[in-house]
Amino acid sequence: MWRHKVLILISSLLVVCFAVYFFLSFSYQSNMINIETSIKNEAISSSDTVDKSLTEKKDISKEKTNDTISEEENSKDSELKSKEQVEVVSGNLVAEEGKEVVEVETEKINKVSEEIKEKVRGVVEGVFKLFEKDLHVVAIGDSLTQGVGDETKNDGYVGILTNTFEDNNIKVAIENYGKRGNRTDQLVKRLDKKKIKASVEEADIVLVTIGANDIMKIVKSNIMNLQMKPFNDAKIDYLERLDVIFTKIHSLNPNAKIYLIGFYNPFDRYFGDIEEMQMIIDDWNSSGQILTQQYDYVNYIPIADLFKDSDIELLSEDHFHPNSSGYSLMAKRILENIEEISVEREEITEDIE
Repeated sequence: MWRHKVLILISSLLVVCFAVYFFLSFSYQSNMINIETSIKNEAISSSDTVDKSLTEKKDISKEKTNDTISEEENSKDSELKSKEQVEVVSGNLVAEEGKEVVEVETEKINKVSEEIKEKVRGVVEGVFKLFEKDLHVVAIGDSLTQGVGDETKNDGYVGILTNTFEDNNIKVAIENYGKRGNRTDQLVKRLDKKKIKASVEEADIVLVTIGANDIMKIVKSNIMNLQMKPFNDAKIDYLERLDVIFTKIHSLNPNAKIYLIGFYNPFDRYFGDIEEMQMIIDDWNSSGQILTQQYDYVNYIPIADLFKDSDIELLSEDHFHPNSSGYSLMAKRILENIEEISVEREEITEDIE
């Protein structure tokens, strides 16, 4: 009996122990869960705080950056506007100064041009007679026809002739086909151009300046040893091409009168001691003149004497081409020699400077 009681007691104690253990165990786990949850919540809260702080810092940094960029942009815009204003003002000043310079230069050119007109007007005033009602003139050749060296930009002798005709109410139209550097071989080819052919076909007079560049080509190749032989050999080819030029013009217009204008020695004033150069110029001019005498439709107009031993400066700043005074002398000589126009020589003045 007593054994039975002891077993019951032992069983009760074990049940109590298990109950106490279970209770303590459950209480511990609950506390741990609460602690973990608390820790997690704190961590989340801390994270949110940190994120919020970082976000606020980013927003503040962004605002500062935007403000800085805005300030820089405003500063740049201000600088650009200031620069643009300065450029506009500077541009206006430059434009005004340029305009004044252009006006002054234009006034000077016009003044010089008027002076040239007066010079030539003195040559022909009151003694000008045109044998044709109207004349169509074609000027063709090298830089002497183009008017290179004329400081007034008035097309050299062609411009002076045009001014002369206009001032005297003479109806003469001149077309200028001068081209700097042209030689006889190049002029032969240019006469095949459609525009030039059409002009020549309608011309009453054809003025030609050619040959100087043929000579200069040989001079450049023999500058250190000017001998007559290379020039004599080249002169034969020059005369043959000159013959082709006359023939081509005549075939285009059998009624046109051709005037071959000679050339001068550009080295005479500064290198007058080079006798060979003057001999070459004289020889080629003389040969060209003799060739023109073989045609009844070609005349020769000499100009070499106009530039020799002159007391006044007749060459431009390049010391090679004529200046306005040189071209004025050429225009006067041409007017004196054109058969279609009569100029009473006793009325011609020498007032050209």
